[in-house]
Amino acid sequence: MRKHILIAGSGFAGTWAAISAARAVALAGKEAEVAITVVSPSANLVIRPRLYEAVIEDMNPDIKPLLDAVGVQHVAGTVTEISSDARRVTVARADGQAVQMHYDKFVLAAGSQLFTPPIPGLHEHSFNVDQLENARKLEAHIRSLAARTPTGARNTVVIAGSGLTGIETAADMGGRLKAVLGDDAEIRVILVEQASTIAPHLSAAARAVVEGALAECGVEFKVGAGVVSIDAQGIELSSGERVESDTIVWTAGARAHALAAQIPGEHDRLGRLVADACLRARGTGDIFVTGDVARAATDDLGHFALMSCQHAMSLGRVAGHNAAAELVGLPLHSYSQPKYVTCLDLGPWGALYTEGWGQQVSLVREDAKSLKREITTKWIYPPAPDREAAFAVANPDFVIVP
Repeated sequence: MRKHILIAGSGFAGTWAAISAARAVALAGKEAEVAITVVSPSANLVIRPRLYEAVIEDMNPDIKPLLDAVGVQHVAGTVTEISSDARRVTVARADGQAVQMHYDKFVLAAGSQLFTPPIPGLHEHSFNVDQLENARKLEAHIRSLAARTPTGARNTVVIAGSGLTGIETAADMGGRLKAVLGDDAEIRVILVEQASTIAPHLSAAARAVVEGALAECGVEFKVGAGVVSIDAQGIELSSGERVESDTIVWTAGARAHALAAQIPGEHDRLGRLVADACLRARGTGDIFVTGDVARAATDDLGHFALMSCQHAMSLGRVAGHNAAAELVGLPLHSYSQPKYVTCLDLGPWGALYTEGWGQQVSLVREDAKSLKREITTKWIYPPAPDREAAFAVANPDFVIVP
């Protein structure tokens, strides 16, 4: 009977885990002995880092031809239950059937979900860009504003959270509103952050660039103010201030997919499973974790992978390789990704590119914008459905950074 590698998820980590696993099996010449299956709702890779944009075509490229080319099966469905002792998962298939699938090695690459605390009105009256369907809802809503009576609330967008997604959304939003409401419309874009400064995760030098760029884009800041409640007419802040707005966009962080909680082992505050150097979930024998569900050390200096495609792609390559390597007799590969960069789109101002965990500012404005376009329109997209070409960039050592 063929051994079975089962991968849950077809995002950046899941897609690259599948290609890397197929590459390892092919290197060992054991394609007839090992089957690889990816389970996800559809055979698409959603380009989540770009969902804040107004134009969202080609944000979910079809990876079925690629999976076929490398010999990986895709099952349309969602893993709902993981039985690690029995090495079995339950899959709710797209056709409505629930099936059991056994595995010899399991790779959890289910990604992350938007953090949604119990704030009154958050679910009913806010938008987000966490998933493609959410981004489409926001774009439809923005387009619908043109048919509404001109008011301050109609012309005001409040973005809650000044992480990378919040910053990029804010920088882009003024142009989106002008395109719908007209250049003469009095637009307000407000970025709300509960910390004492926007972008508290950035270095002082990078933050100064972001603050100046957003101000030039006309974005207002409200810091030291958390969100208390949201309703159909606006938002209440912990400062006691109320902002009238028809459009509230929630971008306040992410948490590991709920499936991670079903796997035994240590979890961090984001719900991620603590992984060993080979990305095995600690305390398990046959389960590897990757992407946004893995807390993995990038180096020996105390840095850990972030919930980003930059890390997910490399994590996927390593997890997929190791899952296959144990079955086909190849050496395991330790995950290491010491180089860290940030490339942040800042709308019409340009972009910001930093290097290192200290976030040293390296490029700004159009120079950084050109690099950002290269990354988001080429580098992070899946490779062509060509077996050898895909395998050539699926080596667990392969990292795409400037």
